[in-house]
Amino acid sequence: MLLERGVELAVVRSALRSAAAGCSSQLLLTGPLGIGRSALLRELPACADGAEVHVLRAAAAPMEQDLAFGVVRQLFDGVLTGAAAGTRARRLATAGAAGRLLSDDGPAGGDIPPTEVMRGLRALLAELSAEAPLLILIDDLQWADVRSLRWLAHLAPRLDGLRVLLVCTLRDGDQASWDPLVREVADASVQVLRPAPLSLAATGELILEQLGEASEPEFARACHETSLGNPLFLTSVLLGLLVLGHRPVAEHADAARSLRPSQLRDRLTGCLRTQQQPVRDLAAAIATLAEQGDTALVSRLAGLDAVGCAAALRVLHQLGLLADPDEATFVHRVVRDAVESSLTTAERQRWHEAAAAVLYENGRPAEQVAAQLMAVATFGHPWSIPVLRSAADTALRRGAPDQAARYLRRALLEIGEHGPDRARLLIELATVERWFDQEAGERHIAQAVPLLADARDRAAAVLQLAPNFLRSTSPSALDLLRRAAAELGAAQTLDGSAREAALRLEARLRHAGCEDQAQLADSIRKLRVEEPALCSRGERELLAVLLHAATLGAGRPAAELAHEAERILEREPTTVSSPDSVVPLLLVTLVAADSLRPAESWLSAEEDSRARSGTAAGPLGHTGQALLHLARGRLAPAREQAEAAFELAGAGGREAEATEIAVLAAVALATRDGALSARVLAEADRRGPSGLAAAAMLDLLRSVWQAEQGEPELALDAALASGRQLESAGWRNPVLFPWRPWAVSLCRRLGDVHAGRALAEEEYQCSAAWGAPAALGRALRLRAALAAGGESEALLRQAVEVLRASGSSLELVRAVRDLGRLPGMGPEGAALLREAAGLAAGCGLRWSAAGVGPARPRSPGPTPSAVLTPAEKRVGALVRSGLTNSEIAAELRVSARAVEKHLTNSYRKLGIAGRRELVTLLTGTGPAGHR
Repeated sequence: MLLERGVELAVVRSALRSAAAGCSSQLLLTGPLGIGRSALLRELPACADGAEVHVLRAAAAPMEQDLAFGVVRQLFDGVLTGAAAGTRARRLATAGAAGRLLSDDGPAGGDIPPTEVMRGLRALLAELSAEAPLLILIDDLQWADVRSLRWLAHLAPRLDGLRVLLVCTLRDGDQASWDPLVREVADASVQVLRPAPLSLAATGELILEQLGEASEPEFARACHETSLGNPLFLTSVLLGLLVLGHRPVAEHADAARSLRPSQLRDRLTGCLRTQQQPVRDLAAAIATLAEQGDTALVSRLAGLDAVGCAAALRVLHQLGLLADPDEATFVHRVVRDAVESSLTTAERQRWHEAAAAVLYENGRPAEQVAAQLMAVATFGHPWSIPVLRSAADTALRRGAPDQAARYLRRALLEIGEHGPDRARLLIELATVERWFDQEAGERHIAQAVPLLADARDRAAAVLQLAPNFLRSTSPSALDLLRRAAAELGAAQTLDGSAREAALRLEARLRHAGCEDQAQLADSIRKLRVEEPALCSRGERELLAVLLHAATLGAGRPAAELAHEAERILEREPTTVSSPDSVVPLLLVTLVAADSLRPAESWLSAEEDSRARSGTAAGPLGHTGQALLHLARGRLAPAREQAEAAFELAGAGGREAEATEIAVLAAVALATRDGALSARVLAEADRRGPSGLAAAAMLDLLRSVWQAEQGEPELALDAALASGRQLESAGWRNPVLFPWRPWAVSLCRRLGDVHAGRALAEEEYQCSAAWGAPAALGRALRLRAALAAGGESEALLRQAVEVLRASGSSLELVRAVRDLGRLPGMGPEGAALLREAAGLAAGCGLRWSAAGVGPARPRSPGPTPSAVLTPAEKRVGALVRSGLTNSEIAAELRVSARAVEKHLTNSYRKLGIAGRRELVTLLTGTGPAGHR
């Protein structure tokens, strides 16, 4: 298919008519590689429009340049080979001495006088043109042999008296096109035709022809932009897409942009190999520097002065390999592939090494220099390792720890097996790896410790291990911590940095032993008898661990622990959190103590900090938000945050940790979502053993699952087993581990009132000692459920009064509900039930799902267009398109917290439970209903 070449064909038609009338001429078709010169040349015979025309064709080739009169032989071969014997003999006789050259057994032409050859060939042309006009087509004139070129140069000014149209093609930029004989022939043309790149419309037509169906606009634009209208580039891309089975639809537009057709690469490689050395050097320099576009830098790497660089750039542009003759940037990424394919492995190594030196000497950023060093087998510069370390630091600061680790691992290959330099590099590498590969970090710390001579240095190295707060510590890391702590000694005997290191080591070891009842009790005792200090980082880290231990064991009143946790949180910077942060421990303490405002304020400030730095929230950030929403009773956003943490953990290349699973299990327990419960349990079974917190929550979740399957006895056994496991470890916090309330409900279901009252009394005693309003109010409600008459009402009124001071709306809903449903409450009971319904809606609960009262018939609810603000509608539209909260925040340039507020308001206004129902409403696939 020939597209958008009407102007050129019209010129040829006019020239053919003039030739038939005796006015001969010569035309030149020129343009860059792949513009379609040869395809256009093949279509020119059709321009005769049915009139009789003799067509003489020849295609020059680089491999045939040593064949004398090769192009001439091709031109006349058609009119001689296909002619009758008599006609052939007559034509050879007309050619005279040149006839011997054209015969099958003729000489090579070296022994025939040039003048006789020229005269004979023209005489033959005169005879042929007398029979019919001649259309002489010569493709790739720049590769024609010398003797054919001499004849063409001789013929060009002697076309008068002949009925001939001579059309030659010449490729721009090829060094052979500047040969004097080639220029002499080309300059004799009366008109130069330069086919233009294809338009977007023509691109669409070619897509239809190649792929068999019309293209969607976005796909056509992608093909047009990536090919710049060059037919060779475009057809190569389309053939590659056809092989891959891609249809011309918008979803495959990115595939069209990224495709690097191998056949096009090979064609370009062949073209480059025919160029002069300066041109090849400049192309190699552009490819090596990854097309940075800095012409001065490229010129220096290629070893060219300003004049030579400009000339080479001009040639590459004429070849169609550069978009602009003044910019060192290839038109397509496949050009870079072709340049690299034209180089040997050793040549590529030399280019990268030279590029690193040029970039370093010109003061370029460390990562640019490091990118070149990464491709070099061995370093020859003393600055190579410092540059790689600096590049690693830059990569880490921009949030790419995996790339930073690659730089450091490469530097490690150049350092000896022993010595402090290797130890320091191993520690740097481990510090980076703890963001994404903690096992590798532990191995490298273990390798570094023996290389350090001083105990303080060894302790500092071990402290570079991620503390894994809220996660289990591996046995190998625990062994390193113990040895370092024993070698360094107790903090009381040390000062300065050694004391700081000892405090932090003690904190890590105490945290690792929190599942052991004896060690947990010792941590609680230490907190009780010693005055907590907050002056240094080590003191704050140790205090946070002790507070966490006391939280798990409910060993001190909740208000005291919350106060200390808030003091530490005030000193924690709200910058992007690191693996060393003790904030996760503090959040657990504050949530368990029902002291939510300090935690919410800190997380909000941290979120704003992340928004300013352009950093997305990590799994622990989402986990903290999920804990707070769950404590507030906001189940829909709690689920969103818990699922985001779970998915981010997997997307980061690691398994979801026990913390993410435990929080997601807690959400499943609170929502009684069967599908979510099944998903969490399946993931837990796949992962195998986890920490005690996750194991306890999973046991409770299995218990709920068994109860829903009609096996309350098994469910009660599972709940009690979970409780015994927690009690044996000393974990008695009633907020974090609500196993007794669930066991009480199962006892009531089985009719075992006595056992239920015993458990309820235990829960009350534990909650009263702990003192958190959420736990105490729930315990009072449980006692009321098993009490009778006036005692039940008094307990429920006390529970409601306590819970009104709590942050847990969900527990308040249940207490108000139970009080309002007591017999004889009258108008007060109706008012309480209405209040419970309103609170349930604020939590994102359905009336029946919250257990507030009987299910009501659904009535048509408000429509999104009627009740949502413009900002809420924009957020809803992005939710419908499948974006996560963090992606929506980035799209709208707001904080993730603002997105959550918009979604929560939308759920409340529409009376729905969460994200799925919002999508359903916005897509019109289901009616809204008051929940």
